[in-house]
Amino acid sequence: MDSNSRAQELPASNRISPRKPRRAKLWLAGFAFLLFLLVIASICGFFYARHWMRASLHDSLPQLDGTLTVTGLSAPVTVARDAHGVPHITAASMEDLVFAQAYITASDRLWQMDALRRHAAGTLAEILGSGLVEHDTMQRTLQLRAAADRALAILPADQKHWLDVYAAGVNASIAAQNDHLPIEFKILRYTPEPWTPRDSLLVGIAMFQDLTTTFPDELDREALSAKLSPDLLADLYPVGSWRDHPVGQPAVDLTAPQPEIEQVPLDESQSRLNFEDRLRELQHAKATLAQVSARYACEGCVSGSNGWAVSGAKTASGKPLLSSDMHLSHNVPGIWYMASLESGSFHVSGVTLPGTPFVIVGHNQHVAWGFTNLGAKVQDLYVEQTRGRGSNAEFQTTDGSWHPLLHQSEVIKVKGGKDIDLDVTLTLHGNMATPILSLIYPHEKRKVALRWTLYDPANVSSPFFAINSASDWKSLCAAASLFGGPAQNLQYADDQGHIGYHAIGRVPVRGSMTTPTQLSPVPTDGRDPLGEWVGYIPFESMPQSYDPPGGIVATANSRVTPDGYPFPITLDWAEPYRNERIWKVLQAKSGLKPADMLALQTDVYSDFDKVVAQRLAYAIDHANVDSTHDAAKAKRLHKAADILRIWDGTVAIDSSAAAITDAARRAFWPLVLGPKLGVSEAQASSTEKDNPVNLYGWGEKLYAEEQIIVHQPARWLPAKDADWNALLTAAVEKGLADEKAPSDLEKWHYGNVRPVDIEHPILSQSPALRLILGMPVGTGVQPQSGDGSTVKQVGRKFGPSERLTVDFGDLDQSTLNVVLGESPNPESPWFMDQWPFWYHGTTLPMPFSQAATTSATAHTLTLTP
Repeated sequence: MDSNSRAQELPASNRISPRKPRRAKLWLAGFAFLLFLLVIASICGFFYARHWMRASLHDSLPQLDGTLTVTGLSAPVTVARDAHGVPHITAASMEDLVFAQAYITASDRLWQMDALRRHAAGTLAEILGSGLVEHDTMQRTLQLRAAADRALAILPADQKHWLDVYAAGVNASIAAQNDHLPIEFKILRYTPEPWTPRDSLLVGIAMFQDLTTTFPDELDREALSAKLSPDLLADLYPVGSWRDHPVGQPAVDLTAPQPEIEQVPLDESQSRLNFEDRLRELQHAKATLAQVSARYACEGCVSGSNGWAVSGAKTASGKPLLSSDMHLSHNVPGIWYMASLESGSFHVSGVTLPGTPFVIVGHNQHVAWGFTNLGAKVQDLYVEQTRGRGSNAEFQTTDGSWHPLLHQSEVIKVKGGKDIDLDVTLTLHGNMATPILSLIYPHEKRKVALRWTLYDPANVSSPFFAINSASDWKSLCAAASLFGGPAQNLQYADDQGHIGYHAIGRVPVRGSMTTPTQLSPVPTDGRDPLGEWVGYIPFESMPQSYDPPGGIVATANSRVTPDGYPFPITLDWAEPYRNERIWKVLQAKSGLKPADMLALQTDVYSDFDKVVAQRLAYAIDHANVDSTHDAAKAKRLHKAADILRIWDGTVAIDSSAAAITDAARRAFWPLVLGPKLGVSEAQASSTEKDNPVNLYGWGEKLYAEEQIIVHQPARWLPAKDADWNALLTAAVEKGLADEKAPSDLEKWHYGNVRPVDIEHPILSQSPALRLILGMPVGTGVQPQSGDGSTVKQVGRKFGPSERLTVDFGDLDQSTLNVVLGESPNPESPWFMDQWPFWYHGTTLPMPFSQAATTSATAHTLTLTP
């Protein structure tokens, strides 16, 4: 039987149908065709999405030229923009001017304004989803929206008037943008609600929060005090230093060490918490706070600033110069919006805060002013005595009486999720409702309440019309006395040749006005009358100086109180290095010009880093590394020492010494503090939330580090180290390993290790959006010079938010620039046009006179009723 016959006898089920290969081929062809269609559809979808996004961005750009009808105006308003989009707004009346300021600002920054009010009010989860629930829970617990409502109810009539006018201007702009809203609204699929005066207060409150939030530090310090002896705590938490140069105090020899300021002792009655149980919760809370305060966003970040004024005796023109650069978190867009406002005799230029009227920092025809953060302690934590549960719960006051706990219901709306109901409980101190922080620290068994100057409605004010209208020192001080907070250092200069300084904002006095209670660095007993606030430091008693003999006023967040000052302001001044450097440079020079001011604003010399580098080099030289390390490691350490010993302290982008010093410093604290906290070296070096070393944060942490490294007290030397030379050498070795330094240390550059990276909060978050958009939506990772101890104080997403210099020799020679530009829209020519100036340390002219403004005008828009 042949094979064909056998095949014919096989069961039908085993026979190979000639149709099956054909069917398989058809299926394969069909799949390939579908895949082809899918690829084509994806490509078409990609280009359609890109076209839609680019078209949406272009469609939302504001009108720049011609005439635009705006309901709400009483007369035409001129908006002349320069080549960088900075508007010079001229109106016949103040009401039209403020209305137009709001209209134009919203035309450029509407989504930022909406996000700022939502950020403060705790309503971001409503548009961004469940990832913002913790953020909103914190803001609701802190009762920021309630604080705005209370303040609005008692706001002086004149201030309320300007907020009403501003709100009307914003709402006119929202109406005009209704059909072409910024792309952030379209991506997130929502429309902005009408603007209200409360929203302007919320925007100011967001800044108040950023500059004054310190309560987590009290709980961190309390936790550390359970592990560390008083002498170690005193080393970690200095209050002032020999490097300080308070304004108004006679010039001192800054090269000679001075006696230490006495450390305020810790309250021996403080509660001792279980360190391990609290660690993760404290760190988690700070991670959430990083979203609301630059202080917790990065090491060495202090929401502060540099500011100074010099008299005509030290300038080339014979007239004063004033400079300001405020240090804040970097965002897209930046926090400030440049503008010039003019109506009749009112004419002011500078930076504005989108969402609020008038100029925050700048100058008019007669006076210039700038701010740096005072750093006053305006928050206290109280451990409350309570009894009962639920609706029967009570708390005890200082007179021993019991009162019902207060309750505030909050509802967090969550995009794509269910609403979350919160019950915020509160106590009373004075006439202020003080929220209990249980929702922020859910495992805290005590009832810890927060008192804050923000909760006094009289402290949430908006006196900037009076500030902008000031004509001399007296009128500016009168206006500034109405400012409730955040507490600031005000620097001043005028066209008559005067300069001045005044601390402003409300700073509480505890215990007694005549014999104030010393400040507590940790939570105190809520029943103790010595912890109660009895008022605020009188404005006339705040630190101040007018026309000092040396011709300089300067502040950089470090101690401003002179010796013998009667009122405690804070325990937590910023480290002194920036302020010290500013005074040294200004005292040494004369014939100063605006270019000299910019050079100082961008100065990256660090005396702190230089001192540490010298100690590290000395340690390596004396640590017998040749006998304790293999040849390759010993050679590498000697090379590091050679690089360090010749370094001049300039934290430049290409500096290898700065990179080595930075790496060793990051390794230092885990090596010395970790053993004191009873944790392994690996845990102490971890970047995770269970790293107890991260609990240590202090304004003068760098100074504490310098003092320990320089004086090398035996109490800090770990048992495993033979001496301090061995310890510091180990810090260098570990730092190089942790940071993955290259074998050739001379090719290791600081700027690449500590770069700057500023990204759009929406467009940068999705790789798909970035790909579809096809254009930069931020700076990207760029090498950067400077660190936390240089005048140019910077971090990865933190640094000078503007650079201003006002020249009363010729106001048109004044300069100002922000970090990125006026617009948050990547299609706008003003999206990042100022970035090259900020990054490379140059700046832009700030025309003021009619002739200079006209010459600089590139676009003119007339708003008509």
